[in-house]
Amino acid sequence: MRTPRKAAILIAICTIGLALTALTGCSSSGGKSSEDKPGSGSGQGVKGVSTPRMKIAMVTHAGEGDTFWDIVRSGAKQAAAKDNVEFLYSADKEGKEQAQLVQAAIDQKVDGIVVTLAKPEAVEAVVAKAVKAGIPVVTINSGAQFSVEVGALGHIGQDEKVAGEAVGEELNKRGRKKAVCVIHEQGNVSLEERCAGVKKTFKGAVENLNVEGTNMPASTSSIEAKLQADQDIDTIVTLGAPFAAASVKAKEGSGSKAEVDTFDLNAEVVKRLKASEVGFAVDQQPYLQGYLAVDELWLNKTNGNVIGGGKPVLTGPAIVTADDVPQLEEYTARGTR
Repeated sequence: MRTPRKAAILIAICTIGLALTALTGCSSSGGKSSEDKPGSGSGQGVKGVSTPRMKIAMVTHAGEGDTFWDIVRSGAKQAAAKDNVEFLYSADKEGKEQAQLVQAAIDQKVDGIVVTLAKPEAVEAVVAKAVKAGIPVVTINSGAQFSVEVGALGHIGQDEKVAGEAVGEELNKRGRKKAVCVIHEQGNVSLEERCAGVKKTFKGAVENLNVEGTNMPASTSSIEAKLQADQDIDTIVTLGAPFAAASVKAKEGSGSKAEVDTFDLNAEVVKRLKASEVGFAVDQQPYLQGYLAVDELWLNKTNGNVIGGGKPVLTGPAIVTADDVPQLEEYTARGTR
């Protein structure tokens, strides 16, 4: 596993939270956006603290079937079980609907909110409203540059431009010449930053391709058509783990010899790394994003702590390859990586 120098992870910060509990993983069904019941999920059986009961809501931009968010929730639920927290989860890929979910959390008078800022223009006003109402907010995963602006305690995730730059540098090492960067959710600032980062450091050519991320057959067809139309493409960069498998299928259908590389990790990607169907993956440790976000709100409530002093806490990126498979197989099987 290789971690780019410019994106050094704050190991000491991670240790504070993770030392308090043993990892036990049990992810729920792919991309489920319904509200979790208190005490359910991977946190069962964990000895909790004696601090007063809290209620924390997490509202993300997850699309249906995106397994990435199962891993985020697994980490959040683990921390919630330890911290005596009732954990509520909801999600919608549309910015307007996500804002309504944040408002619902405010109406429930939660003790803290974890939120993504993938489409900041749609949710920043209601997030600022939560802060004004005295509800502390932690942002995760997307929109780090908007976190301070909305009054959040801090942001937990990876620097998307740095992650993209790391991919560009890795492609250079592999001698690649032309890449297509597959964007599965138009308007998501983090996905756009990833592709922009690839373009910045990659010495070859990069072209973005927008696909309908919630329709996997359509996404596969779009990628296949692109590969058929341009035989010079030797690399497919996907921005989410589920799209790596779609790209492998599209590659086979088009007869292309392009290498498939991807952002994010799940058990399927690890399997394909092992089979040499995927060249490398960028791990931003989503379990850590969920765990630290809940833990920060608990620490802030009970001890006045602010992790990272209000600065973004980086959970990635790290480049993982087939060499990392033996270790990753264990972790992805239990839903923690």
